[in-house]
Amino acid sequence: MSRPMRRKSLLIGINYTGSQHALRGCLQDVQNVAEFLSYRGYSNDPRSQVILRDDRSGPYYPTGHNILAAMGWLVSEPGTTCFLHYSGHGGQVRDPDGDRSSGFDSTIVPVDYETMGQLDSDTLHRHIVSALAPQSTLFVVFDCCHSGSAIELPFVYRSDADGNVNLMDNVKQGMHLVGAATHLIQGGFTINKVGEAKQLIAGATSFFRGLTHSGGHQEAGLNPEEFEEDWVSERKMVTMFSGCRDDQTSADASISGANVGAMSWAFLEVMKREPNPTYLATLQMTRQILGESKYQQVPQLSVGVQFDLNSPLII
Repeated sequence: MSRPMRRKSLLIGINYTGSQHALRGCLQDVQNVAEFLSYRGYSNDPRSQVILRDDRSGPYYPTGHNILAAMGWLVSEPGTTCFLHYSGHGGQVRDPDGDRSSGFDSTIVPVDYETMGQLDSDTLHRHIVSALAPQSTLFVVFDCCHSGSAIELPFVYRSDADGNVNLMDNVKQGMHLVGAATHLIQGGFTINKVGEAKQLIAGATSFFRGLTHSGGHQEAGLNPEEFEEDWVSERKMVTMFSGCRDDQTSADASISGANVGAMSWAFLEVMKREPNPTYLATLQMTRQILGESKYQQVPQLSVGVQFDLNSPLII
């Protein structure tokens, strides 16, 4: 008889109290998620659950250093079911490596960001996806602005207002660009075709550069199979529900007199209404609940490996 997997959780809430960028609902989000996890059988023992809030001190104060240390703790043990929730500011910084076609990396914003900077998506991927121990899984909820690709998972699903879900596959998108450029070149050169092909190849290069997460960044060539293999070879069972697309903001909400993050509230509301939803239903219902409450943000589901989204949600 197999032993049940160990469970660990990390909850991070930052209200930036006293700053000009203060939020109101993030600490309440952490409390609500902690109660939900307790109901789902997660332990609140300090060896199994770490909570970082900016009304605490020492190692539980959510500086960039403490956040990364806590993330390292979360994903360090093989055979573990890991849960990560972040509620706070999300941002964008200029991409230092030129990897992103947008020119920006998504970030989360530690409480000491003004002196120590933000935590960009490359850093987050290395610390919680690449570092995830063997036979472990990670479930992530990010309630912050610009969070769509905050940990850079390869397969991204987005629901429209009617509940239709589309896959935005970064690997396939890059492959399509290379294929289009190759087709142009094989069709015979003209000045216009050369210029268009160069643009397509440059676009593909920016996609494939973004697929290298271990070691240093590779020089981007035109070998998409290598990049696809590099991305997919991680094969980490990581699932993330994020509050919005990269180009959107994520709202504070006031629900029954309590200040909360709209995404955190909507996700927990889905869990209340449907105790055993599928991944697909969770994404659709979260979008529906936000839409019913007049929030424009579009939640997304990102995964490290493709699987049947009609399978039951595992937390």
